[in-house]
Amino acid sequence: MYRFEICANSVASCIAAQEGGANRVELCAGIPEGGTTPSYGMIRSARECISIALNVIIRPRGGDFLYSEEEINEMLYDIKVAKELGADGLVFGCLLPDGSVDKVNMARLMEAAGDTPVTFHRAFDHSSDPMQALEDIIELGCARILTSGCRPTALEGAGLLAKLVEKAGDRLIIMPGCGVKESNIAEIARLSGAREFHFSAREPVQSGMVFRNPEVAMGSEDDPYGTVQTTARRVAATIEPLKS
Repeated sequence: MYRFEICANSVASCIAAQEGGANRVELCAGIPEGGTTPSYGMIRSARECISIALNVIIRPRGGDFLYSEEEINEMLYDIKVAKELGADGLVFGCLLPDGSVDKVNMARLMEAAGDTPVTFHRAFDHSSDPMQALEDIIELGCARILTSGCRPTALEGAGLLAKLVEKAGDRLIIMPGCGVKESNIAEIARLSGAREFHFSAREPVQSGMVFRNPEVAMGSEDDPYGTVQTTARRVAATIEPLKS
């Protein structure tokens, strides 16, 4: 009845997603920015390491979803590379300044995607009219929408999610994401009627470094020697409430 997609921030997270029983991964770099296009090497290595479905996010930067011509061209190139590397699906979304779906640029990206299924990502949650955006996205030919119901978490947005699921019917999949975890996935499923779910199931992972220089950080991390990765344990634990 249910399908589970893991937001994977590394090849290790992809492997853990598969081991934990997920059906699909959404491969992303730049998680602190909400997900950006992963590198050639990450996509290729992930494809070699997992047999479950691999979706690749196509997002040139963090911030809003209003893209310049140069950024659209970058996205077109990235779509070509992702397809060549064996991506099973693509994830992207574009908006206009008024918060409506950028149907012109979306059509260009959809043409480049071809037969590869497309998920319209959480740009949807920044749309000014979600119900109109739903119809526009269906018209464009997207396979699904990843959304928190235009609220900070999918549980908070469950009311709108239910309306979207009902209106979409069998024309498109509504996939709740953001804040989905072991303690609430069953409730989100009950309230929304959704059948696909997106979550990260990540936990802190400590570095194996013995020598550490506490005076130097490599970015904005609170702990430059730690990472946060998907674990098979948490994937399985999040799926379990809906399996039972």
